[in-house]
Amino acid sequence: MLLADLVTELPHAVRLQRLVASLRASFSCGAVALLKLEDEGLRPVAVDGLVREALGRRFMPAHHPRLAAILARRDVTTFDHDSALPDPYDGLLDSHVGAPLPVHDCMGVSLHVDGQSWGVLTLDALRTGTFGDAARDRLRRYTVFVETALRVTRLEQDVHALRISRSSSDRMSGAGLARGAEEIIGQSAVVTDLLRELEVVAESDLPVLLLGETGVGKELFARYLHRRSPRADRPLVHVNCAALPESVAESELFGHVKGAFSGATTDRPGRFDAADGGTLFLDEVGELPLSIQAKLLRVLQNGEIQRLGTDQPRRVDTRIIAATNRNLGDSVREGLFRADLYHRLSVYPAPIPPLRERGADVLVLAGHFLELNRARLGLRSLRLTRDAEEALCAYRWPGNVRELEHAISRAALKMVSRGAQRSEIVSIPASALDIGHHQPGGGPADVLAGDEAGEPGIRPLRLVTDAAQRAHLRRALQASSGNWAQAARLLELDPSNLHKLARRLGLK
Repeated sequence: MLLADLVTELPHAVRLQRLVASLRASFSCGAVALLKLEDEGLRPVAVDGLVREALGRRFMPAHHPRLAAILARRDVTTFDHDSALPDPYDGLLDSHVGAPLPVHDCMGVSLHVDGQSWGVLTLDALRTGTFGDAARDRLRRYTVFVETALRVTRLEQDVHALRISRSSSDRMSGAGLARGAEEIIGQSAVVTDLLRELEVVAESDLPVLLLGETGVGKELFARYLHRRSPRADRPLVHVNCAALPESVAESELFGHVKGAFSGATTDRPGRFDAADGGTLFLDEVGELPLSIQAKLLRVLQNGEIQRLGTDQPRRVDTRIIAATNRNLGDSVREGLFRADLYHRLSVYPAPIPPLRERGADVLVLAGHFLELNRARLGLRSLRLTRDAEEALCAYRWPGNVRELEHAISRAALKMVSRGAQRSEIVSIPASALDIGHHQPGGGPADVLAGDEAGEPGIRPLRLVTDAAQRAHLRRALQASSGNWAQAARLLELDPSNLHKLARRLGLK
């Protein structure tokens, strides 16, 4: 199957996932992970045998000596069952969730593409003696296939880049993930489709209006657009329109000349000057006063600004990205927003999906925030219990990604304050998340807002059904010792349908 996948056109995330699944089956081991080196950290791009949240984590080799050792060598690196080095996957194996890994074998190899370090491949086996000389030789041979698959993926990205007139594949994000501290984390279809769309829009100078609820990460998407635009090497200037008092808004945006008002002792450029040649991000643009809206319209129409205190216009070359959590159409009807400015800004409206519509992304994001808090608090390992995962998936997240981040950070602090030892695996239960009303057999979404709420204590049928299926699948997997094929037989399901269902429910 490995060779067939190399010559078959597949989404690269699918190809890499099938690759690690094949390796796990071939080596009869507990877990396989493929981690890409980015900004001095290792990001999992495909895992099999690890919990879903692992995809959101970033493993810094400086903090994980096993990964550092694998990365430093070109050959296969093995760790005996009695190795004293901590394992980065403690508490993350889906067959030993929340528990330290028992005595086990581990091996890995560094991966290189076109002469450059790409990342690492790791294998863990719970049965000691699994990785002997024969297994090491086989992994050396398989490494050729893995590096070839990575090279094919890079070539496909380059082809895609040429189709949209891009010249550098390192600015691509085929997995739906951007780089660095400002990355957009998620693999759901709604997010990957949106990023693909924005990647094309970024090439133009059209104004973009980012729409979405509070906390969905509109600023991250604005930065995504700027980084993929021809203006990427020029400034991106962020203006929080909601924080601009009307009395200083004009000066802040367009600048002023000496003597324009009391206290104006020198000429002062505005935010448009600072963003000349680059991008101006107008966050919460719906909060701008009407008097400023008229001047903003002039910039969009003519590319000209006029500093406060002068009649001389100045030309600027600035791309506008705006964002709002308001319905600007309603604001126009209420006379709070100019219709002509609304139509100018919304040349390309881009709705950002709320977290509740992103499926299992909630667990991937949770893994990211867990790893950040683990490093911040100096913990050996920080993870979620099963009931906490179910609570996260069932909750409606009115505050979206920002609320999730705060919930994870708050829960981590609670566990430490309650006496959790930093040298142990710290597991966060649902009760520590403080995100809703927890009831036996249910999730925290018992009280819902908006048009989806029913009688008090009644949850949407879809959430109840998903929670019941999730719990039943877990019981089947436990009874099968983590063997998916055996679990499918117990459930009388086709194995492929079981895998599809598990992915939809966030179990895989």
